[in-house]
Amino acid sequence: MKRGILRVLLCAAALAAFFSAISAGKKSEEESPDYSYVLVEGETGAVLCRNNDHQLRSAGYLNKLMTLLLIAEDIETGKFRLTDELTASESVRGTKGSVVWLEPGDKMTVEELLKSVIIGNANDAVTVLAESSEQSVERFVMRMNTEAFDLGLRDTSFYSPYGFDDEREITTAADMAVICAKLARYDILRAYFSTWRDHVRNGTVELVSENQLTRTYKQHIGFKASHTELSGYCAAECGCSEGGTKYISVVLGAPDAETAQGKAKELCKKGFSEYKVTATMFPDEMLIPIKVRNGRDIAVPIKLRSQSAVVIPKGAGELRTCTVLPKYVTAPVKNGQVIGTAAFFNGKTLVYESDIIAADSVRQLDYPYIFKEMLLNIVG
Repeated sequence: MKRGILRVLLCAAALAAFFSAISAGKKSEEESPDYSYVLVEGETGAVLCRNNDHQLRSAGYLNKLMTLLLIAEDIETGKFRLTDELTASESVRGTKGSVVWLEPGDKMTVEELLKSVIIGNANDAVTVLAESSEQSVERFVMRMNTEAFDLGLRDTSFYSPYGFDDEREITTAADMAVICAKLARYDILRAYFSTWRDHVRNGTVELVSENQLTRTYKQHIGFKASHTELSGYCAAECGCSEGGTKYISVVLGAPDAETAQGKAKELCKKGFSEYKVTATMFPDEMLIPIKVRNGRDIAVPIKLRSQSAVVIPKGAGELRTCTVLPKYVTAPVKNGQVIGTAAFFNGKTLVYESDIIAADSVRQLDYPYIFKEMLLNIVG
């Protein structure tokens, strides 16, 4: 009898441990999901929330955002105008994936091609834009990788402008957020990124965006949602306040569209509700000139090399500034020479740091100068 009771108790304990482990596993999964995400502030690039944001992943059709960034740069530099008509080459034949059914010789304006890519994810439109920009798709891909390198993206590689599944083509949520932050500066694309449904080719081709946030998130101004077998469900989102503050979120490898787009929206809302952008605002008048030894002047004026906007939690007090400066410097002193540092703290957290530099030059004291000054004093 006692053995039977003991067995029952042991089974009950094992079941309790089993269900406890399942519960803990679910809680852990909620706290740290398998997919990657990041939230950044658009102007400063400050990372405010992250999970696996440096994990190498496929981003699928989100890679088109780099394609769009290069075309936006082309428009800015005058290579293209929105009204320019571009002609499809033989390369559009047999284009895989989403298309607007272009045939060689067909013409579309840059504006219609952008709509086709942004709203309809059209790969034949990508081909036309890429070839018109750099003479060939291959050269355009080289430029994509050059741009990525210039942006400091060391974990990103492009092999096509389309975002087709390719195990060689990798990025991270952190890298993709950098691309998005630069893309967010181009207001010329905002109308297309904010459109859920449109038509091109004289109304014969309907475009419908995969990004539901174009309809469900009031502060949405871009970017894109996508999914492929290799990348899973991905979303890149930008929300903008009336004052122009932008928060950018990137989600890679989510299990479904609702999770990817829902998390992207949640992160942007978190940015607006929990953080604020403020400026360092340290006046140069607060910096007393530094004494100069063996110089033709007894002191040199100093200033901060740069000041910046910073992101801090809402409810935080004023930034605290700590300056580190020597008692004196020795001549010669060059204009722009680093003299010290200024650090800005939110509580105990360093949020920004700048060099303090000489605002003028001071030449070294020498005998000819001393002799000249003595003669002037005598004559005077």
